[in-house]
Amino acid sequence: MSENVCKEKTKNNKKITTADIVVVALSTALIAVCSWISIPMAVPFTLQTFAVFAVAGLFGAKRGTLSVLVYILLGAIGVPVLAGMQGGFDKIIGSTGGYIVGFVFIAVIVGFVSDKFHRKALPLVVAMLVGLAVCYAFGTAWFMFVYARTSGAVGLGTVLGWCVIPFIIPDCVKIACAVILSNRVGKYVRF
Repeated sequence: MSENVCKEKTKNNKKITTADIVVVALSTALIAVCSWISIPMAVPFTLQTFAVFAVAGLFGAKRGTLSVLVYILLGAIGVPVLAGMQGGFDKIIGSTGGYIVGFVFIAVIVGFVSDKFHRKALPLVVAMLVGLAVCYAFGTAWFMFVYARTSGAVGLGTVLGWCVIPFIIPDCVKIACAVILSNRVGKYVRF
């Protein structure tokens, strides 16, 4: 009887495996590399949100969220993994740091839906849009708070014009690419 209880506890215990560590390390590296790639437009943008969408879509909530947390931790301790090959705690707590912290929300939401609906395209699109909206909301509130403390009050419309509106179309393109990647490559990824 006690042997069956031990087997059941082991079965239900969700430990981090060696495979999890490898996937998280490679996914963190992918997010870092994508954050260094800058697409020149009227307002330049990076591919780090694409990487966050893709990692969470491919590997689910646990691995996706851990990858984002490790990425943020590396950036916070000064490793140059953030956009522009920058790092440091000041970047995380700075005015745009809320958008970086918002990646955690994207990873949790997209990863949960990916796990629940087995990487099906429509649920992933909806999850990525919701995750992006939550990231935008969190990042915008953070930006307004930090900016007000350092430079004076700023209106919501102004912040949306600076930090959200120019990125909506590029982020939608990233979502489309991440859904295609998650859906097609996901067939070859074992959990």
